[in-house]
Amino acid sequence: MHKILYIVIFLLGVLVQDALASLNIQHWQTANGVKVYFVENHDLPILDVSIEFAAGSSMDTRDQSGLANLVRHLLNLGAKELSEDQIATALADIGAQLNGNFDRDRAGVALRTLSSERERVQALNILANIIQFPQFPEAVLTREKARIVASIKESSMKPDYIADRELNKMLYGTHPYGLNDAGEIETLNALHRDDLLAFYRSYYVAKNTVVAMIGDVTHQQAKEIAESLTKHLPIGEKQADIPQVQIPAAGTKKIPHPATQSHIHFAYPGLRRADPDYFPLLVGNHILGGGGFVSRLMEEIRQKRGLAYSVYSFFSPFKQQGPFLVGLQTKKEQSEEAFSLTQKVLIDFVASGPTQAELDAAKQNLIGGFPLRIDSNSKILGFLAMIGFYQLPLTYLSDYLVAVETVTVEQVHEAFKRRIQPNGMVAVIVGAAE
Repeated sequence: MHKILYIVIFLLGVLVQDALASLNIQHWQTANGVKVYFVENHDLPILDVSIEFAAGSSMDTRDQSGLANLVRHLLNLGAKELSEDQIATALADIGAQLNGNFDRDRAGVALRTLSSERERVQALNILANIIQFPQFPEAVLTREKARIVASIKESSMKPDYIADRELNKMLYGTHPYGLNDAGEIETLNALHRDDLLAFYRSYYVAKNTVVAMIGDVTHQQAKEIAESLTKHLPIGEKQADIPQVQIPAAGTKKIPHPATQSHIHFAYPGLRRADPDYFPLLVGNHILGGGGFVSRLMEEIRQKRGLAYSVYSFFSPFKQQGPFLVGLQTKKEQSEEAFSLTQKVLIDFVASGPTQAELDAAKQNLIGGFPLRIDSNSKILGFLAMIGFYQLPLTYLSDYLVAVETVTVEQVHEAFKRRIQPNGMVAVIVGAAE
């Protein structure tokens, strides 16, 4: 049986390696030092471009929480001589799509456009203005602040939001990762246009910028595009190191809520993006709670006892240790039982590690599912941006398969014992049983 399984994994790996062989990642820097990552692909008449900055929520201060998110959000709501309506109309006219992303480390904008000259030039001109000449109009700023504040007020009544916010505070304390991405009502209301301009000038700089591109343009065209998108950015200063995450004081917080179900969240400092334990923890988490119906948590808590419809665990890696999180929902009267059982499953897994059968199945799932993670240009674009931002090897995608395939039971066991302390986790129960 093991022999057949290894053959299946090998064949899946060969198929994926063949697909990855065509992903020739080209890398260079622009005249002012912006890092560029490009894959030339003429299969479709489409170009995908993203520009990312080291300007996530961890760059906020406690008295200006929400500033980084507001800056990124307003980038495409007025730039140079274009109003937000003119930007939207011009993009719609050529069928281009503009999206944004934002987290603790990064703030970015992604564009998808047809690669034909008229459409490509128009879309890229708009993107260049958005990135290099944002206006942050006063009227738009006032409106968007009010909208975000209203959203926070509405979300603050929801048990999942309450659990996430309290857990984050317990996990990170005064560390920058403990700040709310969207900000706080008081700090948002106090922000002015000058604050946005100052933040933009400090953090949207060439030294902390990564451009990723994939699609129907040549290498020379890609070089010209990267220059045009970033040539007016100031060189700036390299981002200061984010402080190391400290291990929090263990504890459980129970918060009353009228919801019919209890929302239970556990957390512990987890992974850095370039962590040497990355792959043992990734594979191990797939076994513990990241593999859906085949995970241990799902088997013990849902399948055997019916205590929850869904239970899960995941790592969120960042420049510093992002959270390792376990979550579930259950009936209020079952919350104590579900809480205790989840703790027990975690303790047992860390103490004993996975079985060989569990490891083989997890490898097969991860390797077999990998083609779905690179089956579109937009997904590959996300990997290119990540590789560039976190300065991972250009061979990261092919290395991924080898790294997963070579993980052993002992490596998973040792990594979890070394990195996760179940009895030291912070936990929140919103809607706890009375």
